Amino acid sequence: MGNLKYFTNGLLKENPTFVIVLGTCPTLAITTAAINGIGMGAATTFVLVFSNLIISLLKNYIPDKVRIAAFIVVIATFVTIVDLVMKAYTPDLYKALGIFIPLIVVNCIILGRAEAFAQKNSILPSVLDGLGMGLGFTLAITLMGSIREILGSGSIFNIRLLSESASTILIFVLPPGAFVTYGFLIAIMNRIKLKINL
Repeated sequence: MGNLKYFTNGLLKENPTFVIVLGTCPTLAITTAAINGIGMGAATTFVLVFSNLIISLLKNYIPDKVRIAAFIVVIATFVTIVDLVMKAYTPDLYKALGIFIPLIVVNCIILGRAEAFAQKNSILPSVLDGLGMGLGFTLAITLMGSIREILGSGSIFNIRLLSESASTILIFVLPPGAFVTYGFLIAIMNRIKLKINL
């Protein structure tokens, strides 16, 4: 049970998107649709879990002087795997996410967890931390994408909720809509954390 806290921290208490406020570039850029949130979240979670696993395994063998460079090589390996798999099996999603897939290499969430957690902890806590942070990120950006897609397009997961004649709020599918949605969700998360004393 003690290891479970490493998993649950990323979901609410240390949510990388709403609490630590890391990885905001893809958060703001790709959340025009809920499916984009799931795709980017799944890709990031895969990279987080496996890079944390490898870094935790190799932490005693990586010289301190090349630590960051070694972390980036490990992360880039898993990003390349994700990039090639998505390009082959989900070309539409791959096209929608565009440059933000290769940019996972420099995502602050992944490098931050490698530096702050995986290099200091054993394998199981590191994997659970990566999984919790990844799922927290996925939930956050899928929620943002869902809100923006419903308000801006009248649909969710490309399923029409409103009739074609119903008016939508165009700003939510534009960049300013990302900032508005993100600001409101951070405020709501802060309120929830105060209520439950996190």
